[in-house]
Amino acid sequence: MPTAREIMTPGAECIAADASVSEAAEKMASLDVGSLPVCGSDERLRGMLTDRDIVVKVLAIGKDPDSCRTGELARGRPVTVGADDDAREILRTMAAYKVRRLPVLDGHRLVGVVALADVARALPDAPVGDLMSAIAS
Repeated sequence: MPTAREIMTPGAECIAADASVSEAAEKMASLDVGSLPVCGSDERLRGMLTDRDIVVKVLAIGKDPDSCRTGELARGRPVTVGADDDAREILRTMAAYKVRRLPVLDGHRLVGVVALADVARALPDAPVGDLMSAIAS
């Protein structure tokens, strides 16, 4: 069974928790991604920021994306997997939390992100189909 380290997209770039939401949106556009890990000044993961978060939690309610900070949106404990966790654990975690992307940690260091597409490429269809059903419900 492949591990997160084997199927993740390595080299995930963080956005600082004190960066503006506008900066995060620009970084997402330049990297062509829909989410960014949010890290504190200690380089520890604080959460994940998605393009949907920007739309729903900032733009749709009239907040100013230049004055709103990414750390404001990255509340709670981030859902992660360990670099050596196997694909079964990745599937369980994605299903339990109904998420499509997971930051991958090696100790406390962010080493990559594993997305549903990464899992789909690495595993047979049946487990991935079960995960899709769990996320959609």
